[in-house]
Amino acid sequence: MIARSPEAKALGIRMGQPWFQVRQMRLEKKIHVFSSNYALYHSMSQRVMAVLESLSPAVEPYSIDEMFIDLRGINHCISPEFFGHQLREQVKSWTGLTMGVGIAPTKTLAKSAQWATKQWPQFSGVVALTAENRNRILKLLGLQPVGEVWGVGHRLTEKLNALGINTALQLAQANTAFIRKNFSVILERTVRELNGESCISLEEAPPAKQQIVCSRSFGERITDKDAMHQAVVQYAERAAEKLRGERQYCRQVTTFVRTSPFAVKEPCYSNAAVEKLPLPTQDSRDIIAAACRALNHVWREGYRYMKAGVMLADFSHHRV
Repeated sequence: MIARSPEAKALGIRMGQPWFQVRQMRLEKKIHVFSSNYALYHSMSQRVMAVLESLSPAVEPYSIDEMFIDLRGINHCISPEFFGHQLREQVKSWTGLTMGVGIAPTKTLAKSAQWATKQWPQFSGVVALTAENRNRILKLLGLQPVGEVWGVGHRLTEKLNALGINTALQLAQANTAFIRKNFSVILERTVRELNGESCISLEEAPPAKQQIVCSRSFGERITDKDAMHQAVVQYAERAAEKLRGERQYCRQVTTFVRTSPFAVKEPCYSNAAVEKLPLPTQDSRDIIAAACRALNHVWREGYRYMKAGVMLADFSHHRV
């Protein structure tokens, strides 16, 4: 599964879950499943991005279905909220697609506002977290799970939860010195952004990498394919996050697995499979699907796997 409706999520269908598992689930409601069409997704993405670029002064494409827009100074001509509705209506008119618009003084808050467009239908797809809406900001951050904050992954969520930080508001109220000392300057930057201090510029981009690898040695050997599948989904999702952070697109996804070379009394096995993508992508859904297809090629029963990982390569700065 590389995309799910809210109804599908409510039924317990997980991102990256194999279709054969979903088919065996005893679901309360009927579901409709569709095969992927990457060429169509790419075409529609290009059309949406073109509309947004034509109406906005400065933009930064973030993923196949996300873009940051610089709205500084827009309030001298029109309210940011009204402009957000104009963007939404124009995209709907020109492409037939609906979208959510989150408006805020920082990228992290804008991502939280965009998350809120799905939680608060009364705002008709546009949520503005501006200085005049301080109470709205506090309410939203109090409702948003910390794991939904931009840049806070699964492992980091567990560590924060262990400290009693369960919501975005609790993270925003955390001591920045403590966060920097015990986590990283990156998470400190997230805390500052949640408090309205812009730390991530629109054009910010680190030096381009040639490949991205996410892997891990398991504390306990894995012998079950479902457990390995879950691990590969996590690695692919993290690799996709890093890829977007590099503002790159990839056309090659590799999944590798191996047993311990030091377990002399156990059979040894190591293998990797490469999936070539039809179009460059930085979308988690595409990368997870490719990584899982590659896993199907290398998985062999009867082994105790010590390590697995996902590698992204064949990068470009554009989708085509």
